[in-house]
Amino acid sequence: MIERQLQPLLHELVGVVHAPTSALGDATGQIRPTGVQGVFHADARVLSRAEVRVDERELEGLTRGDDGPHGARFVGLARWLGDPTPDPTVRVERLRRATGNGVTEELRIVSTATVGVRATVTVDLGCDLAPIETVKSGGTTTALEAKTGQPGLLTWSAAGITVTVSAPGADVLATAEHATAPRLTWPVDLAPGGETTLSWKLTVEDPRAVVVSPAGGPEWSRPTVTADDRRLVRLLNRSLDDLRGLRLAETGAPADVFLAAGVPWFLTLFGRDSLWAARMMLPLGTDLAAGTLRVLARRQGTRVDPATGEAPGKILHELRRHEFTVPGNGLRLPPAYYGTVDATMLWVNLLHDAWRWGLSAEQIEPLLPHLEAALGWLGEHADPDGDGLVEYVDTTGHGLSNQGWKDSGDAVRFHDGTLATAPIVLAEVQGYAHEAAMNGAALLDAFGRPGADRWRDYAAGLVRRFRDSFWVDGRYGPQPALALDRDKRPVDSLTSNIGHLLGTGLLDRDEEAQIAGLLATDTLAGGFGLRTMATDDAGFSPLSYHCGSIWTHDTAIVLGGLARAGHRTAALGLAEGLLSAAEAFDYRLPELYGGDDRSLLHRPVPYPAACRPQAWSAAGAVLLLQAATGLYPDVPGGTVRLAPLAGPELGGLHVDGLRVGDASVTVTVDQTGDTTVTGLPTRLTPLTPTIPTQRHPTTPALH
Repeated sequence: MIERQLQPLLHELVGVVHAPTSALGDATGQIRPTGVQGVFHADARVLSRAEVRVDERELEGLTRGDDGPHGARFVGLARWLGDPTPDPTVRVERLRRATGNGVTEELRIVSTATVGVRATVTVDLGCDLAPIETVKSGGTTTALEAKTGQPGLLTWSAAGITVTVSAPGADVLATAEHATAPRLTWPVDLAPGGETTLSWKLTVEDPRAVVVSPAGGPEWSRPTVTADDRRLVRLLNRSLDDLRGLRLAETGAPADVFLAAGVPWFLTLFGRDSLWAARMMLPLGTDLAAGTLRVLARRQGTRVDPATGEAPGKILHELRRHEFTVPGNGLRLPPAYYGTVDATMLWVNLLHDAWRWGLSAEQIEPLLPHLEAALGWLGEHADPDGDGLVEYVDTTGHGLSNQGWKDSGDAVRFHDGTLATAPIVLAEVQGYAHEAAMNGAALLDAFGRPGADRWRDYAAGLVRRFRDSFWVDGRYGPQPALALDRDKRPVDSLTSNIGHLLGTGLLDRDEEAQIAGLLATDTLAGGFGLRTMATDDAGFSPLSYHCGSIWTHDTAIVLGGLARAGHRTAALGLAEGLLSAAEAFDYRLPELYGGDDRSLLHRPVPYPAACRPQAWSAAGAVLLLQAATGLYPDVPGGTVRLAPLAGPELGGLHVDGLRVGDASVTVTVDQTGDTTVTGLPTRLTPLTPTIPTQRHPTTPALH
């Protein structure tokens, strides 16, 4: 039998992060030389082993918990030491913290014994400096030899990276069989009831890294929230801690902060992920959006290059230090890769939404040439066959075959399970394009730039083309297809993608209501959130990456669209799914999880290779908070719309510290849904919307 090379599993590992550094170990705190365990820094594994033993024996794991935004604490027992009673009298607390360029660990040995305790504490280390893509593919690695010099000091060097471990008071063994598995050793002698603390520190020198840890604190406010549903408070607090750990800046531009995509594979700049996360974070301020927009604008495409996917005006997909090559599947991505169909429109939409939330003209005006270039890409390069729809195809044979957010190779399937053939025209991408055209036109008008009418005409034409090409008769009435294939046939599976159309302006009110009904069916919403594909499509699998699993950010985006459009029942159903999932995952929502029915285990099934934490998953908590408060400002237009999801079903809440422009805003929604807002700039007029009539999912075909 051929041995498969498998991606290592993540779901039971415990992570700490201070981007671009992260550490993953098991539930007892050990970092073992297996799978994806290790300390990672900017696309390299800088430590592959850190195993603690006392008297050559492993501790018995007792519990673990978070320790601030970058740390975790593990508690273990050494029951062979101390008093010979049923109660343990010697425990070891292991505190691990990530820093921007390494990790620190403290080992606190505490005795409550009535006798003295003597023991030897060791830490066995290893370093392979494996590239992240080698680890991700389950490839084999070789431990490097360590060098010793000063007492308590170890170093490893390769590929321009130097890793140093310092351990005050420790003896270092790094010769013979310990050359590739060096050991730190401390003798411990405790008086009755005594304790001691040992420590070691890892630092990384990596001058060729393309990303760095930014200085200072977060670029967003941290609101104070009280809510009848305490799950919302816990989810928000944990998510904001995780987001603090995911802050990054590009080397050479430390002032422009963005969010890394996720631990461990994606601790770098990802256009789509960073843009969506910044957009979700707008209720807490516009600084993160401004930094994200600037860093991506600096790398905006200027030429046509099929090898990288670059085109004039196009926004980057991802940035690495070197070519990202996955053995065995032919994927080879250049260090700066532009293979994304949606990031350019998302950049335009973030700029527009940040403007609506109060981003100053002084920050917007330098970005207007990049806005015009992005719109130019939409008009000149996004539609290679000239049919008026945005499409993609990988022409290299070694790039991403799918270039929407569902970018796995099997993500675009017909109802019968057949794979669609590229070029692919994704449904949600047409929505993003319509929104970007209208948003771009609004910005051009507001800042006295020409060309707005062209983009309004483009948007109007896109509405007609979408209505003619995408709507099909589905099992629950009319539905937009997931996509069009090479022959412009509608890919007729029912997927979460259609939820991204809400609020883009591509649909009329009746069409949005029909989609809201579809999204509320059990086939899509019967799990702990929104399934990526309906259960009665042939391609459905609850643990398929994009064909049946539930993605946190996807559910949050669609929930936000439903709430904004007034489809309260459907939005509340997704909110309950997310909050229930958050509770099961200790409020650190993963990238994705299984799309099984809620009745299977009464808790979500982990997707075993999901990133955790991940930026747009964590930022989804802020989008949920915004939907709950119902705060939708238009600072340039002088209004703020109030349409809270909180109220009778979700409960009341009070939020202090939202940001609208330069103002700190407080929102209170009582259990009846009545809203009080204080702190708004005086030039803003609150508006209460008319709620659209709900539409049942079995409504007869519209087209």
